[in-house]
Amino acid sequence: MQASKHEQKSSPQPHERLRDKKVKDLITDKRRLVEVPYTASLADTMNALMANRIVAAPVAAPPGHWIGAGGSMIMETDKHTGAARKHYIGMVTMLDVLAHIGGNHVEATAEGGGEELERKMQVPVSSIIGHCLESLSLWTLNCNTGILDCMEVFSKGIHRALVPVDSHMENIAGVELVESASSYRMVTQMDLLKFLKVHKHELRGILGRPVRELGAASEIVFGVTDKTKVIDAIKSMNTASLNAVPVVQSLEDIEDDHGQLINGKNRKLVGTFSATDLRGCPIQLLQSCLQSNIMDFIKKLSESAMHEASGLRNSTKELITCRPDSTLGEVVEKAVNNHVHRAWVVDGLGLLEGLISLTDIIRVTRVWMLSEPA
Repeated sequence: MQASKHEQKSSPQPHERLRDKKVKDLITDKRRLVEVPYTASLADTMNALMANRIVAAPVAAPPGHWIGAGGSMIMETDKHTGAARKHYIGMVTMLDVLAHIGGNHVEATAEGGGEELERKMQVPVSSIIGHCLESLSLWTLNCNTGILDCMEVFSKGIHRALVPVDSHMENIAGVELVESASSYRMVTQMDLLKFLKVHKHELRGILGRPVRELGAASEIVFGVTDKTKVIDAIKSMNTASLNAVPVVQSLEDIEDDHGQLINGKNRKLVGTFSATDLRGCPIQLLQSCLQSNIMDFIKKLSESAMHEASGLRNSTKELITCRPDSTLGEVVEKAVNNHVHRAWVVDGLGLLEGLISLTDIIRVTRVWMLSEPA
């Protein structure tokens, strides 16, 4: 008897291995692109990010009046006429928000900080995009780009890219700065990691190996202490272009500079402060806590109803860690299940030894795949 169309579509083909997959396989369940207009205030933009549970969004403007981030010309066009309808001029990320909040002109006093922050949150989003390295360029990946080429892009620290649904571009080897399509989807490092997890049976050879053996973890890790103020943590992350920092325990016999980043290695890990977590932070709470101790702020943030609605509650309250002898598969499970972009590497006493990021996971996995027989 002839199989139904659904059965034909869902039946795996013998040649459908992971290395044969393409970017289009990563976006089959992706919703329509969430974007913000260039005139939106920063406060409205943060509300949009929180409502959609995302940490970045492209910024759209009328065509013909802007130069895109990194010189990109990524346009949305009418499907029938081909006429340009909008120009994506950049990507706003939570790190851009941190850079704006933690800029040199933020008031340092408790009295003035809240008012200054409120004023800063009313600026148009177009005025802050590109303040951090991550959003200086806007990338696209063709639907037909192979999974290994996609992994190469994300292994270099690019966190997300737009995918044209009906692209006419022929170059499918990597990222592009020029694109025209009637609609787009967003693909991220996390999307790729979830896809790799689905195909973990093909990656048993690497997922079962310890992260120390793979050289997957970075041993250089900068953090802040549990006595650091929120505004100082924000400024430090802005200066170093860091999305997140570990919070380590201050020591009585060591005089730390609590207003600066410190070497966190071999220090007791007690928390995480992430730009992503601010997505679910009510502006009023952030205003009132700029001069507060960072651990007090993290506790208040984890108890916020808005933060819980943002889908970040568990990652704020719980430390996502692994051991040097943890397998790569265990780290992948933790990252995907908790929707975090890094795991802190600690020893048996909870002392910080390093970190492993999604970039690191994708890099070592790609290298292993390339070394395996085709």
